[in-house]
Amino acid sequence: MSSSWDCERHGPVHPVHVAPRPALEAVHKTAGSSGVPLWAPLPLLPGWTMTGLATAGDDRGPARATVMALAGPSPLGGPADLLLIAEEPGVGLGARFAGIDDIDPGLTAAGAPDAKVEAAGHPTALWRAPSADDRCAFVGEAMGVWLWAVLWPPAAELVLLEHVVLHDLRHVSHESVDLPIGAPSPRLTAA
Repeated sequence: MSSSWDCERHGPVHPVHVAPRPALEAVHKTAGSSGVPLWAPLPLLPGWTMTGLATAGDDRGPARATVMALAGPSPLGGPADLLLIAEEPGVGLGARFAGIDDIDPGLTAAGAPDAKVEAAGHPTALWRAPSADDRCAFVGEAMGVWLWAVLWPPAAELVLLEHVVLHDLRHVSHESVDLPIGAPSPRLTAA
């Protein structure tokens, strides 16, 4: 008898919880119960909305991974989706949403980064990570954990050319954050 969640391929895993609908109450609850950052680009890019939240972990401790789903216009036209994932090493949620079978990205950060964001006031390098053909993924490290950015369609990677400033919504200065809410993202349940 074990209280852990097990995957046939990966062994013990953390259960994933998807908020039933995007709402500010869910943002505040997730931020208050997480052991890793809950990243949000503030201000949001023009026309973008928050479309969902997910966490990995159980009720015995703080969340080991967080996901914020966002949707908006792609720089090349049409809709785009972005998942921002913060996770402890070994959780595997970023790899799951990237569409790969590994737990961690397995990167060797050689050469210049493929993208840069600002995370919690620090310049943060992101490198292209393996991903399924219908999306692109970037990964780096911020605040001691993995930071993933997974975008659909692949051309939406141009979003990262904007000056993206990520804030950790766990910080007290974001207790009253007000994000525009969009329709629930199918990306959180399709992975």
